[in-house]
Amino acid sequence: MPQTINAADVPALLQPGHTVFVQGAAGEPLALGQALAADGEASRDVHYVSCLVPGINRTDFSAFHPTATMTAFFVQAELRESFAAGKIRFLPLHYSGICSYMKSLPAMDILFMQVAPPDENGMCSLGLSVDFVPIHLDKAKVVVAEMNTNMPSPAGSPKIPYGRLDYVLPTARALPELPTGDVPAVIKTIGQKVAALIGDGDCIQIGIGKVPAAILGCLKDRRDLGLHGGMVTDEVANLVDIGALNCSRKTIDTNTLICGAAMGTQRVFDWAADRTDIKYCGADYTHCVPVVAQIDNFVSINSTLEVDLTGQANSETINARQISGTGGLVDFVRGARMANNGRSVLALSATAADSKISRIVPTLQAGAAVSCPRADTDYVVTEFGAARMKDKSVDERAEALIAIADPKFHGELSEAWKEQRKRMGG
Repeated sequence: MPQTINAADVPALLQPGHTVFVQGAAGEPLALGQALAADGEASRDVHYVSCLVPGINRTDFSAFHPTATMTAFFVQAELRESFAAGKIRFLPLHYSGICSYMKSLPAMDILFMQVAPPDENGMCSLGLSVDFVPIHLDKAKVVVAEMNTNMPSPAGSPKIPYGRLDYVLPTARALPELPTGDVPAVIKTIGQKVAALIGDGDCIQIGIGKVPAAILGCLKDRRDLGLHGGMVTDEVANLVDIGALNCSRKTIDTNTLICGAAMGTQRVFDWAADRTDIKYCGADYTHCVPVVAQIDNFVSINSTLEVDLTGQANSETINARQISGTGGLVDFVRGARMANNGRSVLALSATAADSKISRIVPTLQAGAAVSCPRADTDYVVTEFGAARMKDKSVDERAEALIAIADPKFHGELSEAWKEQRKRMGG
């Protein structure tokens, strides 16, 4: 049976040279991280591996000790200092690629995770976040769990035997929340433009944040929508409650919402806890392109930072500075392209910096990440309209993208394309 420990016992579990996997998303074991942060010496020469989600996970494990390092797949604000110092090993992988990478790793010396208390059958639920825990659980040498009484045990979440745990740290803390906040008018307009591309019976994939919230808020009059993606959010819960989303027309996983985690506020945590129509899956299912390709009328919806006139999209860098990661965007975009009547949408506001900079650009800057190649891009949507790239020539793409840029940039974008087109033909 597992040994019950307190926070002061956690640092002694680590040894120099250890490789430690830490669960991310809503399942991050914050109490374990806080215990390690309080005793930096414990992380001497320790390498951490974690898929920390921007906006949700804010712990820089590599900062615990000067010789601690970490493999990460996003570079959010909290990790940038360590990334600049060379302590973060950043891997620019799609989520499907992260799965393959995780499976290729040798057994973790320690797996840090979060679970709900055991049920009457001695099974502990992973709760509202699966993450990559199942990949590491079978082969991890030591499993340490924060057992949080506030982590729900939803019917559709994987469960593990209590006896599989080696150490348990009991807690009763609130799960981290990520409220949407006020949505600006321009984002609401983008939401309306994207929503116009979604019909009754479509199965959507969408993220978290103001743009996804605006889009979902415009779908209240739809019926029989489905969901297959990385997360359920407050806005998804709202659509289910009003009868707009029920997954009844999904060609696989009919009547079931497929996700990897519930993220948002306590409202969605409470809502998701008792539902029997949500199945929590690892990214090797949620982001599996052949799986997504089986879903008729699948619509992938993601935000991006800038799009060039050939359709390349950058969702990760600003002025060549890494601010995020590759994520699951292309997994869903490619699955949508293969699906019957599938579509994908990249949404962005047309300008930045108080409308001084166009986010529809002639070419991506040197050092910018190509998060979505032009061959994969389908719809691009701004507050000025929607432009479809699928099966369009480079000239047709440029014309369509200029049309959805802020009108004050049309002239310079057109001139830039003329010059670029000459170089392409030369």
